[in-house]
Amino acid sequence: MALVVALTVSACAKEARWSSDEELAKVQYRAEGPAKLTLFTMINNRSGAGAHTSLMINASQRVIWDPAGTFYHPAIPERNDVLFGISPRVADVYTRYHARETFHVVVQEIDVAPAVAEQALRLALAKGNVGDAQCALSTSGILSQLPGFESISIGWYPKKLAEQFGALPGVTERRLYEYDNADLRAYDPSLVKIN
Repeated sequence: MALVVALTVSACAKEARWSSDEELAKVQYRAEGPAKLTLFTMINNRSGAGAHTSLMINASQRVIWDPAGTFYHPAIPERNDVLFGISPRVADVYTRYHARETFHVVVQEIDVAPAVAEQALRLALAKGNVGDAQCALSTSGILSQLPGFESISIGWYPKKLAEQFGALPGVTERRLYEYDNADLRAYDPSLVKIN
């Protein structure tokens, strides 16, 4: 069973990074509009299985909790598994990095109270670097601690987490399809200008 879990969520694998406080302060970004949580779920187009889970948190600043993910850009600071400075351009580069011939991205959004978004941000920052194949496990662990998200069960599977998240009242959903090279390594986001 452990082998099946590891193979199902094998897109989750990343080394720890630790950007300085100065780097984080330089790129801090707060999106206009309400506090919001956005769940990204990467789905295999061939098998329909979930491959990766991440969570964009729009609180006092907007970050992406990308547990054990492979995304990297030299202009986007990261502390452990939290990406900082998530402007609309950065969010677009992030989602397009994951969408390709073999995967699409399910984007689910929900407005939350500012205090809930701040709690999600604190939990993500405190979580630390997550081990391989634990993206849905760690993300569901964060979500299940938030007011209004108590129905989220902690589990290993990105697609099951997306189904639970999508069942919450007020969630909107869209899907991003791209038809780039099937190989994730063929797309290098560091070549995309962010600013």
